Amino acid sequence: MSLFRDDGIVLRTQKLGEADRIITLLTRSHGRVRAVARGVRRTKSKFGARLEPFSHVDVQFFARGSELIGRGLPLCTQSETIAPYGGGIVADYARYTAGTAMLETAERFTDHEGEPAVQQYLLLVGGLRTLSRGEHAPHLVLDAFLLRSLAVNGYAPSFGSCARCGMPGPNRFFSVAAGGVICTECRVPGSVVPSAEAVALLGALLTGDWETADACEARHVREGSGLVSAYLHWHLERGLRSLRYVEKAERPERAGASEQSAP
Repeated sequence: MSLFRDDGIVLRTQKLGEADRIITLLTRSHGRVRAVARGVRRTKSKFGARLEPFSHVDVQFFARGSELIGRGLPLCTQSETIAPYGGGIVADYARYTAGTAMLETAERFTDHEGEPAVQQYLLLVGGLRTLSRGEHAPHLVLDAFLLRSLAVNGYAPSFGSCARCGMPGPNRFFSVAAGGVICTECRVPGSVVPSAEAVALLGALLTGDWETADACEARHVREGSGLVSAYLHWHLERGLRSLRYVEKAERPERAGASEQSAP
């Protein structure tokens, strides 16, 4: 039998029995962990209130020997709140839908339980902190998080040099399959011609240039979001369920947005 402790972000919860829950967390040292929290659905449980999605918590786990090698689920025996990011997120629909997409993305990029994913963990903590404080528009925070998640997992898109031959930018075409912007010689079927402003925005979000990102016009933001969504779906091989609600939230502004196909 073993006790271990780690800090993590609660990604989601599932009901178990009459009063328990299965808690899925992305932790600093143990990657994605699923554990059972007993009695947390009882109305008087303060323990359960700390284990809600978006919460940054310090958790103690109890595991038997078989659970340490992947059989069964450990127990959450203690939890302390580090930062209740949910308080600044759930009250605002745009922040909530963006945050939910961020949690799902983090879970999808950490397929193997118990395998450390420190960069993804730190990225999620920083993204939720920024989102909860309302420092930038929620859809910009989401797009920045998605781009950086792709980058730390080895799928960084190119927004300057040609993704195929390395020709210095600016380059006119964008191909999801090719890995970002491409030059005329490397153009492939299905390439699109995004505006220079949209490409500059995505580059700014990837590198953390918030001054440029915050000043970008809404039409270029919408165009950039479409490219990010397509690029993410390509690499995940199936879409995020939560992203459709973000798109619904933005639909009135998206009505006039369209992608220009390459000739």
